[in-house]
Amino acid sequence: MELRWLEDFIALARTQHFSRAAEEQNVTQPTFSRRIKLLEEEMGATLINRQTLPLSLTPAGEEFLGLCQEVTRRVAATRQRLAHLAEEQAGQLRLAAPQSLLAHFLPAWLANWASPPPLTPYLRATGWLAGDFFEALARDECDLVLCYWPPDACPQMPETEGLVHRCLGSERMIPTSLPETDGRPRFSLEAGARFTLPLIAYHPRGLIDLALRSHLDALPGAPRFRVLHESIQSGNIRELVGLGYGLGWLPERTVRGDLATGRLVRAGDARWEVPLEIRLYRRRDRGQPALEALWEALPDPAVPRRPTPIPSPESP
Repeated sequence: MELRWLEDFIALARTQHFSRAAEEQNVTQPTFSRRIKLLEEEMGATLINRQTLPLSLTPAGEEFLGLCQEVTRRVAATRQRLAHLAEEQAGQLRLAAPQSLLAHFLPAWLANWASPPPLTPYLRATGWLAGDFFEALARDECDLVLCYWPPDACPQMPETEGLVHRCLGSERMIPTSLPETDGRPRFSLEAGARFTLPLIAYHPRGLIDLALRSHLDALPGAPRFRVLHESIQSGNIRELVGLGYGLGWLPERTVRGDLATGRLVRAGDARWEVPLEIRLYRRRDRGQPALEALWEALPDPAVPRRPTPIPSPESP
């Protein structure tokens, strides 16, 4: 029996829908349905009650689900321990970050180091939501989290107790739209509160969405929005905005080229821009030498830097 069959069954039990579970597992529905059928044949029992909407588990399926969860937890924990052991031996630091920061911030940031720190991007994290990053730190699944963070507190922020952070930079979320032939945005935030605009949105449990909603709630005259699509990754939002389906907020670093060429235009003026910090988080109690060396080299926001003296006119 293959491990992926157990993961398929867990996804189906969670979503109670063959199509959604197949999408989660990145396979077509016919392939997914065939794998579930093979699993039932392997176990010699009917695990899914296909006569109910939504789908439900049979008593045998409920029993089998507990076994699947236990096996997959143990396999994942073993993989993590082995990976952690190998990376510690190699002196590598596992960095979890959203895709946009890995692609558009991290390379330039590392280029500023005379001797870059030994960071290994943890690519599984590109599909995570806000809380997933900090839970991974608590589980010791990664050593560092690089993320966007609202400069002002928002409701439903992830729990960061036991963590410390450094602010590495800043970003602005720019509202963007496909332009009309005359260069004006197809969807403009200046339309006013009586209009409803199509929005390509971030996942509602993500930090960016929290920051956007908090910012918009404080602005008078904001239009209403009709959410067409929600995504974790800004690259997906950028693609749909570029096809003209709606407007969307995108990190300035990712759209500078599109704005410069006119492929995309701003959907509103500066008051609609949403400021974000770029933060690096770690656990307070981790003592890996490579991690401590990196942290020691970063500026400490609690220690003000001494200003560079300005030479007097008499100075040579």
